[in-house]
Amino acid sequence: MDFSESVEVKNYAVGVAAGNADDIERASSTTAATGNTKSPSNWRKSYQFWLASLSLWLVVLLVTLDATALAVAIPSMTVQLNGTTMEAFWVSISFMLAVVVVQPIYVTFSDVLGRRIPLFAGLVLFSTGAVVFALAQNMKTAIAGRVLQGLGGGGLDVLSEVIVTDMTNLKERPLWIGLLTVPMAIGSILGPIIGALFSEYASWRWLGWYNLPFVAVAAPCAYLFLKLKCVEDSLMTNMKKLDWTGMALFAAGTVLFALPLSWAPAIYPWSSWRTLVPFTLGIASLVGFAVWEKYPTQPCIPYRIMGNTTAQVTLVGGFIHGAVLYGVLLYLPLYFQAVFRETPLQAAVSVLPICVTVVVVSGVAALAVEQTRRYRWSIWMGWILLAVGMGLISLWKRNTSLAASVSFQVITGIGLGSLFTVPTIAMQASAPTVDDQGLAAGTLVSFRLFGGLIGMACGATAFSSVFESAIHQLATLPRDVVVLGDPAKAISFIPHLRHVPVPESLLNRIIDAYAGSLRAIWWILTGFAIVGALLSLRMKEISLENEEVGRQNWEGKEE
Repeated sequence: MDFSESVEVKNYAVGVAAGNADDIERASSTTAATGNTKSPSNWRKSYQFWLASLSLWLVVLLVTLDATALAVAIPSMTVQLNGTTMEAFWVSISFMLAVVVVQPIYVTFSDVLGRRIPLFAGLVLFSTGAVVFALAQNMKTAIAGRVLQGLGGGGLDVLSEVIVTDMTNLKERPLWIGLLTVPMAIGSILGPIIGALFSEYASWRWLGWYNLPFVAVAAPCAYLFLKLKCVEDSLMTNMKKLDWTGMALFAAGTVLFALPLSWAPAIYPWSSWRTLVPFTLGIASLVGFAVWEKYPTQPCIPYRIMGNTTAQVTLVGGFIHGAVLYGVLLYLPLYFQAVFRETPLQAAVSVLPICVTVVVVSGVAALAVEQTRRYRWSIWMGWILLAVGMGLISLWKRNTSLAASVSFQVITGIGLGSLFTVPTIAMQASAPTVDDQGLAAGTLVSFRLFGGLIGMACGATAFSSVFESAIHQLATLPRDVVVLGDPAKAISFIPHLRHVPVPESLLNRIIDAYAGSLRAIWWILTGFAIVGALLSLRMKEISLENEEVGRQNWEGKEE
């Protein structure tokens, strides 16, 4: 380490010791590294390290495939299982809800008990859910399987980043965070295609079965080669440290808050007690959770994690980014099938521009931070492009050209990709101590997934409300499309739009109803992106030149 780097680390440490997070940011922002030479040892790792990393990459691949493959297959699955529009949306929303509920719990458990036990618990739950989903004979069972997958996938998603934090120090982490985008790229590109191929030429049930071979490889690799230092104290002593009250408040608050957002006003109106009571109780539980977190010894989300401006802006930005990202992943394939009347396979190909762009830019952005040692420029650029891209997508109509479809997706994908990996680096840099960096990364993932849940739920509500209004403005519907008078059948009817025997003028109006309903979702996501862009202006640059390791750091062989 040269003299300038030593000064930077010293300034960072002084800020931490002083306990003033804003002082940390000011000291670090004036001494951010430039022109640092990357140590070759960042690539030269032992075979144990690489095989442990392989287990994490397979976990990321699993979660990414699961997130991108099902969206294309939802209409076909809904037809086969005779599901409603709300049930179709809940196949994805229930997964996200389970993920959001358990992620802070996984982070807390892993911080107190160690990473390995929660990781294997996640693999077991995910595999069990995949089997239940694959065997489902009705939508309720399919949703139950997705919930189980979410209970496991939530841990797999967050622990992959947390464990990378344990295995590396802050200085070398941008490279390894960037490498996590490789399986993400493969999953995002292949996911829609796999989902389309299974739903068209085999069965959507294979979207459950294909997970098992990946787990069969990832679990042994993690068991044999993931060598992290064990936490101190006995299991019972550590169990007593857990924030059981905080976890219960968060879980109850999240479920009660999200449920009314997804069903109002399609199932129950906003004025109904069935909507207002759980919504109010959900808010109260989340507020109670926020207040309670001041008191436990090992809180789920410690206040110190959010003790500076950069952390606060990053967490809110992560929430907004999740709302846009997962909203787009769910509803964009439906747009291509409903408005452009494409088959599932054609829709899978049509969404490749945004999927490919997101994952490529995610890796490039992380590696750019590895070289420049600065992250703020990437985050600012990402928010601007995301807001512009979503605004352009909201202009789509049923006669939109291929050039506009592809280019607008690419712009949006650049924004989403820039905001996928780089904020994780900023969040960890803002952590008050090295042992908090894994917790900081996990907290950001939880905020992103919570945002995704809210974005998907708001989208379901917007679609149902606008579609019902639009379809009722049409004249009396002929027999072949009379089912659309019930908005609950809107999603299951999408496959029939390609060959329904009605006059072209009426068909165009029906397609416009779908387009308008989905456009309402694009407007909501555009608004989210604009807010994120404005908030990002308050972010500060913090030095990345910190080579400390945490108490659960890698203890396997080094090259």
